[in-house]
Amino acid sequence: MHSNKFNNRKKLMVDIIDFKQEIIFASSNKSISNQISKAEKEGKIKKIAPRIYTTNLRDSAEYIIKRHFFDILKWRFPEAVISHRSASELRPTESGNFFLTSNYTKKITDFKGIILNVMEGKSALKSDMNLGGIYASSEWRWMLENMQISRKKGGESKTFPIEYIEDKLEKIIIREGEEGINKFRDKAQEIARQLEFETEFTKLNAIISALLKTHPPNVLTSNSAKARATGMPYDSQRIELFEILYNQLKDYYFPERPDKNTSEESFRLFSFFEAYFSNYIEGTKFIVEDAKKIVDTGIAIPKRIKDSHDILGTFQIVSNSYEMSLTPATADDLIDILKRRHLTMMTGRSEDINVGVFKNQNNRAGNTDFVDFTLVEGTLKQGFKYYAALSDPMAKAIFMMFMVSEIHPFDDGNGRISRIMGNAELFKSGQSRIIVPTVYREDYILSLKKFTNRKEPDAFIRVMDKLQYFSSNVVGENFDEFNSYFQSTNAYKEPSEGKLKIIDY
Repeated sequence: MHSNKFNNRKKLMVDIIDFKQEIIFASSNKSISNQISKAEKEGKIKKIAPRIYTTNLRDSAEYIIKRHFFDILKWRFPEAVISHRSASELRPTESGNFFLTSNYTKKITDFKGIILNVMEGKSALKSDMNLGGIYASSEWRWMLENMQISRKKGGESKTFPIEYIEDKLEKIIIREGEEGINKFRDKAQEIARQLEFETEFTKLNAIISALLKTHPPNVLTSNSAKARATGMPYDSQRIELFEILYNQLKDYYFPERPDKNTSEESFRLFSFFEAYFSNYIEGTKFIVEDAKKIVDTGIAIPKRIKDSHDILGTFQIVSNSYEMSLTPATADDLIDILKRRHLTMMTGRSEDINVGVFKNQNNRAGNTDFVDFTLVEGTLKQGFKYYAALSDPMAKAIFMMFMVSEIHPFDDGNGRISRIMGNAELFKSGQSRIIVPTVYREDYILSLKKFTNRKEPDAFIRVMDKLQYFSSNVVGENFDEFNSYFQSTNAYKEPSEGKLKIIDY
């Protein structure tokens, strides 16, 4: 008797709809149907799609459907497989298309703002991802599915552009090496057998083989993939940034700011402060008078031998008028100049890092991962093409500074070497070189980060233009003149202590 009461109470609870939930599904249960019908007539709920209701009377049906999209899919298409490009993106395309594999084919348009493309195909495999009532194709499966022919284009296509697949495969090679991509290929072949995707695997295998240089590269589409196949892979995302910067710089007007420090002594003094501030930014901090003693005597400060050599190494390059008049005419020149200058600048740290050679492991700063060490040379060579196409000295300097900083080709010293490379462009053309004072460090670094993260170069260009204007007013014939100017402009202060003042010469 007690058991029957419990079962009846449990059945009653199931038959009562919780109208506190935002979305309600229709049911064949008569009690539930009656409650839904009554609530709809009373205006407590509204229909947003066939057999789907909501208690939210404010928001649009499209917004509510998108918010509960996966719950709706699980209810309407139980055991189906989110497939093709949708398995990678897990959201509708920009045109509202979403792709599923089930036991029938149908285009469903009764969900506001979303077009569901249901395709007949194999049910979920063990390797597919179980999302609790519905599945998503594994990476092996959706890559194979993306090898199928699609007559549609853009967001209406069930497949990504082939360049996207090539990029994904390249990233596996970068991340896991040849062994990793071969494991991926073996698993994809196993999945292809289960799905009867022999044609799809043949296409995927050809791309992988071309990327590993064991198959002709004519099957490849993207420039990045072709470059890898020919032995010079590069970072395509960085090349996109370089193209954006080039397009901004090629028609940008920069005023002429001639170098006023033309005497031997003023050139040497400017070079000292250039080296001093460039090192200070990177954490090699000295009182300016102590740094001057290091440069004047060539003697390192005890207990700070390596830091002292950082100052000396940087100064040795920037105070050499012949060295600073050298700029690369070819991509190979660029690589040779970078390595030679790095060797000179960082010799004092040869026990800690590989000086004069590109990095052999990846580096990062905060949340920023720089170019993979296997892609450094290829990315420099691709970036050089944009640099070479610029003509204005300031444009070339800005591009060079960003390119070297963004690639980060060495274990250490990348910021300093990037500024040296950019200033060489200016010195060679008789333009004022750029000093980045301590007080303006945050503006400089944040503008670099903004460009990297948001693909917006305007702030970086404006910062560099302002810094050259500031630097063009740094003129003198003795240390005290330079030092007095930097003090009066707040140059030595930390960013939190003041703002940069520009005093016209």
